[in-house]
Amino acid sequence: MRTDIIHPGADELVYEIREIVEVANKLEKLGLAIIWENIGDPVAKSEQVPDWIKQIVSDTAKENESFGYSPTAGLLETREYIADERNLEGGIQIIADDILFFNGLGDAISKIYKNLHPDARVIGPNPAYPTHSSFEAAHAGKPHITYQLDPENGWKPDLEEIEKKVQENQSIVAILIVNPDNPTGFVYDQETIREIVGLAKKYNLFVISDEIYSNLFFPESGMKKLASVIDGVPGIAMRGISKEFPWPGARCGWIEFYNRDADADFDRYAKSILDSKRLEVCSTTLPQKTIPRVMKDERYFPYLNERISKYQKRSDTAYKILSEVPELVVHKAQGAFYFTVVFKEEALKEGQKLEIKNGEVKKVIEPLISRSAFDKQFCYYLLASTGICVVPLSSGFNATRHGFRMTLLEENEEKFVDTVERIKNALREYVDSI
Repeated sequence: MRTDIIHPGADELVYEIREIVEVANKLEKLGLAIIWENIGDPVAKSEQVPDWIKQIVSDTAKENESFGYSPTAGLLETREYIADERNLEGGIQIIADDILFFNGLGDAISKIYKNLHPDARVIGPNPAYPTHSSFEAAHAGKPHITYQLDPENGWKPDLEEIEKKVQENQSIVAILIVNPDNPTGFVYDQETIREIVGLAKKYNLFVISDEIYSNLFFPESGMKKLASVIDGVPGIAMRGISKEFPWPGARCGWIEFYNRDADADFDRYAKSILDSKRLEVCSTTLPQKTIPRVMKDERYFPYLNERISKYQKRSDTAYKILSEVPELVVHKAQGAFYFTVVFKEEALKEGQKLEIKNGEVKKVIEPLISRSAFDKQFCYYLLASTGICVVPLSSGFNATRHGFRMTLLEENEEKFVDTVERIKNALREYVDSI
């Protein structure tokens, strides 16, 4: 090209959660049976959407208006329902105009970062959810700025580190939390969120809370939505139906603006997000129409509670099995449907390996292993030797600690236990291989 056509942040767009699928697909063609533990799609893991939800969607699809455009911000009836429900929960009171719909939260995340001033930065958790960290880094053309979720302290954030980095980096304009967290399953309780909001207030920042799993928290986790403690600080909460119904293929999510009137710059920023959405006309109509109809049904929250109970049981099982490996730091999840473990310092070393019996598989994997981080090396060996596909923390979640994430979605309980046992045995063999 006669001039540079590459965006300076292009190399920051990394999504290991799906990239490892390309490798697994190659191995599957070579005869290796794959157990997919890489991505949080309940439907792909055979979780059945209830017939009554399917019936609501089917009935709604018969309405002619479901095939038309919705208003850019989203259907008024749905936004009014969401605002009313939020107001019943306590905390900040919002109206329909504070809600903006998107084609999934990936779309929303993209708009949130693309509409920031190029020099404005958002500090987020480490391990990081890659859609946030990649878009933030790509927007800035620089590596993502993070604060530690400490595995030695139950994944609690280091609030002193957040404040120190905010003080040192004047370009930071917002603090991001993912609650419940992906990948760790950690839940920011009300007091922790309150302290983060306090930092935002002290340094004139706003808060972003990704709450896509906000109705999938475990009992006694202390989970509270940002709206309950936001006080007078500007904020954005992000929600959707991908994980809840679950209906990831609907591509339907929304954001809620809090305290737009508290800061003129934040208000103008919120307007710019709406303006950029107008260029795309609107978000998908059918799933928007189903939201109040499904969520108002008396069967909805009992259905969610049944799912939560299953995820918590699997978390307890994974914790019991994997905590037997002394080289790991292991915590029970508090929400969502993920389970993450971290290797203790010095547990991973050059030269560790697992036996790969399939010679063709070995030819594909070994060149990848030689140029990978230690935890990614383990994940590739695990994949090649057992067929179990998990995601490494370092490359998958921009983490400074080494580990891996699996899901809690396997519906066959015997298969789930067997999978975790096989991971445990592979871990023991791996760390003892040299």
